[in-house]
Amino acid sequence: MKENNKPRLLYFVEAMGGGVFTYIVDLANSLVDDWDVYIGYAVRNQTPQNYREYFDERVHLIEVKDFARSTSITRAIKAGKEMKMIAGAIRPDVIHLHSSIAGAIGRVVFNTKKTPVFYTPHGYSFLMQGESSKKRLAYKLVEQFCGKSQATTIACSSGEYQEALKVSKHAVEVDNGINIEQLQELIDTTDASKIDHYDVFTLGRISVQKNPNVFNEVALKLPNLKFLWIGDGELRSELTAPNITVTGWLTRHEALKYSLNSDTFMLTSLWEGLPMSLLEAMYMKKLCVVSDVIGNHDVITDGVNGYVCKKVSDYYNKIKAADEDYRQTLVNHAYEDVVGFYNTEKMSEAYSQLYRAAINDHS
Repeated sequence: MKENNKPRLLYFVEAMGGGVFTYIVDLANSLVDDWDVYIGYAVRNQTPQNYREYFDERVHLIEVKDFARSTSITRAIKAGKEMKMIAGAIRPDVIHLHSSIAGAIGRVVFNTKKTPVFYTPHGYSFLMQGESSKKRLAYKLVEQFCGKSQATTIACSSGEYQEALKVSKHAVEVDNGINIEQLQELIDTTDASKIDHYDVFTLGRISVQKNPNVFNEVALKLPNLKFLWIGDGELRSELTAPNITVTGWLTRHEALKYSLNSDTFMLTSLWEGLPMSLLEAMYMKKLCVVSDVIGNHDVITDGVNGYVCKKVSDYYNKIKAADEDYRQTLVNHAYEDVVGFYNTEKMSEAYSQLYRAAINDHS
């Protein structure tokens, strides 16, 4: 019997780091008044050490020991058994799987009509341009196979929704959003006066996805500007330009200090879902110069609220060309878009409606 009258919501989040971490914290905390929220998770290098402090104390956190960033069938089977055991103990009313590994395992393990199951890719693996065509095909075949399950895919951007329709029987769209109130409180209480000023910055793991080679190339083309990468990762050695500073992993508050004291946010990603770092930069009124991929071009319209770049020369030409008046027009439009559309309040309300409708359909 339930300890309260709230329906139980169980999230499985294998990739609890970076933008997905920000997303799951904001979503869980916004739903906890009306839902009994449980999160089965795995820690990544970029997961904050004090990650529990980010969550409302009413959110139940359960570490899934066998989650792993690998294609090992043995690990997947073990993780599936662990996920099933956790769900058996909690008896959730709704299960929501996040990212490709948890999504693939969970849609096989929980392929049942008894409990509604949702899945959010946060950037499909078969769109990973840094992988070989054979690997991408394999990822797509897995998505097509799992897409035949009872689960409903919730895409986090319009571009991801269009891709979801190609591999899933059931798909809907709920755009990512950020917690504006919380971010504004952090901004209001952050003193960035002692942080050096940077002209161009980005935030995230220095990995194939974020395409550090292009970031480095743009920095080399603009030697008089100071570039900053907030984060760390396995491809740090690719950032060789003398005008690039790498901070390493920072707390959210420390990262915010650097962001506030920088001018232009540049995102050179090879693929995305809908990046939280981009939405936050838009809210902070930073000029956003991004790659032409799903997620980025879903929220940035070239020349309207930022710039979308197809080749390396686009980045440095547009960074150089933005005069102060035009820059202000772009960042104001970007800010208004986040306030009006891409916020946690709208996102959590849409999720809650989907969850409750699914519970009613299954009752």
